[in-house]
Amino acid sequence: MSRMRKAATALAATGALTAGVVSMSTSLAHADGPEKSRDFRVGGADVDFSVDLDHGRYDVDVDVDDARPGSRWKVVLRHNGKKIAHGTWRADRDGDVVDIDRNRSNTRGQDRFKLTVKQVGTKAKKSRTIVMR
Repeated sequence: MSRMRKAATALAATGALTAGVVSMSTSLAHADGPEKSRDFRVGGADVDFSVDLDHGRYDVDVDVDDARPGSRWKVVLRHNGKKIAHGTWRADRDGDVVDIDRNRSNTRGQDRFKLTVKQVGTKAKKSRTIVMR
């Protein structure tokens, strides 16, 4: 390989590497805040509850999994006291109950997200709160 070809190849590789680093740093700059999560168990089911601030909006995710197949679950999700998701679901044969994804606007001051999960027909009930500042 000639010196010119080697120099051109090295220059192209350096440019590609620099472009990759620049794109990674700009994508990280757009992330507004950390993700907060609360993972817990209730009535034998695993609950994953997370809130992430992304581009000025909250991405709220709730997963209820590994429940007894056929069991029924009541789930209520609130943002600053207002219901944003609620319902009663039955676990499928794999034990998956519900997967809730909501986008919410960032309001002035603190944003408080409260999740309540209850197994229907039992006393198994738990609530968790995530406060975003």
